[in-house]
Amino acid sequence: MKGIILAGGNGTRLAPLTNVISKQLLPVYDKPMICYPLATLMNLGIKNILTISTPQDTPSIEKYLGDGSDYGIKISYAVQNQPRGIGEAFLIGEKFIGKDPVCLILGDNIFYGSEIASENLEEKFAQIKSNKIGGFIFAYHVSDPERYGVIELDEDEEKIISIEEKPKNPKSNWAATGLYIYNSDVVQIAKKTKVSTRGELEITDINKVYLKKNKLGVVRLRRGFAWLDAGTPDSLLEASQFIHTIEKRQGLKIACIEEMAYRKGFIDKNKFSELVAKYKKGSAYRAYLEQIHRNY
Repeated sequence: MKGIILAGGNGTRLAPLTNVISKQLLPVYDKPMICYPLATLMNLGIKNILTISTPQDTPSIEKYLGDGSDYGIKISYAVQNQPRGIGEAFLIGEKFIGKDPVCLILGDNIFYGSEIASENLEEKFAQIKSNKIGGFIFAYHVSDPERYGVIELDEDEEKIISIEEKPKNPKSNWAATGLYIYNSDVVQIAKKTKVSTRGELEITDINKVYLKKNKLGVVRLRRGFAWLDAGTPDSLLEASQFIHTIEKRQGLKIACIEEMAYRKGFIDKNKFSELVAKYKKGSAYRAYLEQIHRNY
């Protein structure tokens, strides 16, 4: 499976912060925002990743992450000239996707919990590969569903009945998060999907095509799981406070991509040592990596 991080947009809601720096490189507590979606894909076992961003932000993101070889993965880059919707990522990434399944994650979404890990989604991946299911969306229970794409489920909460984008009268409290898995058919579906009145290629319209074919599955993210959007000043602060609280309490970092690469077996201990050495002595981040190096 391949992965796409859609890190586009103009960061309008975060101005003036985004007047001088890419939204994806803003700090969420102790690391740049882009680390969180990247770590999510790595935790799913995905090693071939396309990062899509704006013409002005792509060079900065590439300077930070490089080609991914430090982490035992491959990262390539593509440009979205204008924010024309989530669905456009599949058109931009057509050659990258090829015939493979693809997992798309939004660059300002943060996921925390054991449900999103390769070992817990093996069955779902198998259903995609066998074409039993064409795609999966990840649903999260929210108190304000009218702000999101709303998923109506059956009585057993296992099958999707309908999806509506920001309805005035939501049929449920299940919101579609910024994480999606599809087979390669998504490219052709995106090509045939009409642009909305907002001038965007809506991901909800793509999901509706899969749903009409009875090929759209759902993964419910249950109690105890956290889904955060860091796209506004308030949510950026809240996300940072959340990460700080968990890391301080557990003594373990969230979305530490060096540690993720090491624990997933993407790199060996020698390579991990090289990554540790890139941080200067006295850095709390280096001290944490040194602790991992000693204990793991």
